[in-house]
Amino acid sequence: MTTTTPAAESEHVELRGITFSYSDQGAGPVVLSAHGLSLSRAGNRALGLADFAEVARAGRRLISYDARGHGETPGTPHEEHYTWASLAEDMIALADHFSPDAPVSAIGSSMGTGTLLHAVTQRPQKFDRLVLTAPPTAWQTRAGQAGMYRTMADLVETSDPETLAAMMSQAPIPPIFQGLPGYPPAPDIQNDLMPTVFRGAGLADLPPLETIAGITQPTLILAWASDPGHPVSTAEKLHAAIAGSELHVSETQEDLFTWGGRAAEFLTR
Repeated sequence: MTTTTPAAESEHVELRGITFSYSDQGAGPVVLSAHGLSLSRAGNRALGLADFAEVARAGRRLISYDARGHGETPGTPHEEHYTWASLAEDMIALADHFSPDAPVSAIGSSMGTGTLLHAVTQRPQKFDRLVLTAPPTAWQTRAGQAGMYRTMADLVETSDPETLAAMMSQAPIPPIFQGLPGYPPAPDIQNDLMPTVFRGAGLADLPPLETIAGITQPTLILAWASDPGHPVSTAEKLHAAIAGSELHVSETQEDLFTWGGRAAEFLTR
């Protein structure tokens, strides 16, 4: 079951030397939405996943943006700019721009979750509620994923992005995504930046658990089962570390499409 949400028009803002492309929906307190690695706002819409338009309909101003190097946002040729700690500085700049006088809520997905966890631990006073979706491999499970990203970067440099897309399309599909139209999606990263972005992802990791344990904001964690790149074990460790957090694990594809409503209810509670 997929949902279709009309595409919001792209708008642009220059921050930290980058012109970020974003969509602006609804009105009210600001909620930032950050997508996953190699995706974009358009990629999320095409899949029907990570559709948080219900947040806007529930009385929030939803700012969904393309991370640097992804979608319609240009990037820089420095791999360290694509670590989650560096992308967190972009998120904080966006939060300051769209809500200069008040904290924001934020939704992260995979890379976006890594970005958000670094952002909230860097500037805790800027965030009031967190939705962490699809928490990625981290800590002990990160090394294998990082190696895969380095391999992908090498492949693009020695062949072309189409070869990478073909390789990704032949990779085993986690059971929860089998039959989902458009999965796996083609990477939505500017071709000349693709190796740099993947190498940056290979350098990224979540903050240490002892740092994450200092998070006091109300937090909702949404995980999906059966995907080694986003193991439920990461979500469980985050849940254990963040006092008072809520955890929901989707075991079926149908349940994934409840995430928009779950996020909206949590953020407006």
